[in-house]
Amino acid sequence: MLRMTRQSRPLSKSAPPGQAPASLNEEAYRRIEEMIVTLELAPGSVVSEAMLSDRIGIGHTPIREALQRLAREHLVQILPRRGVVVTAIDVGHQLQILETRRELDRLIARSAASRANASERDAMTAIAQSMETAVKSGDLVAFLQWDNEMNRQAALSARNTVAASAVAALHSASRRFWFYHHQGQANATLRLHVALARAMASGKPERAAEASDRLIDDLFDFATRTLITRT
Repeated sequence: MLRMTRQSRPLSKSAPPGQAPASLNEEAYRRIEEMIVTLELAPGSVVSEAMLSDRIGIGHTPIREALQRLAREHLVQILPRRGVVVTAIDVGHQLQILETRRELDRLIARSAASRANASERDAMTAIAQSMETAVKSGDLVAFLQWDNEMNRQAALSARNTVAASAVAALHSASRRFWFYHHQGQANATLRLHVALARAMASGKPERAAEASDRLIDDLFDFATRTLITRT
């Protein structure tokens, strides 16, 4: 059974050795994004810059920038003079996200496998190992942190900033939907993520593309089952 521990290291600390430290803006974004994805900030909850600044120990300006970015990713809604609301989780929106992700994720996976240099392949291999360790220990929050790291490393290795920027706005909402509905039964899906990381590290573009499609197929089936259950 997977546990949803809050003792995992902060998301920004999960980067592989040698990666430059994040800016305060990026740190604020990563911390708030993790709180939303793992439901520490529940759908429908109202937050403020002041509350978040006190909670994570970062000043108001980086918090404001992070919230604007999260609004573009449909994770929060900024209401002038009323505060910031964490958006609801919607299965229809998730299906649209996955339809779009299928094409972009496949492109990035294939490109990352083809274009990564030796050090980047080593970094992806290390990420796959850390993801597998999180699966074996049942630490779902740590796994999601490393999944986020896998996406960033793939985007770097793919050498396609347009595709990377387009898909980055989709991953957080997709992870939150999955986290909300998974109900502790997730090992098969998590191992598909590990397989994708290893495929991108392999240097074999078609293997990476196939691994990406298998993962999206699984996530799409999961979302569809959720829709059937709700009806």
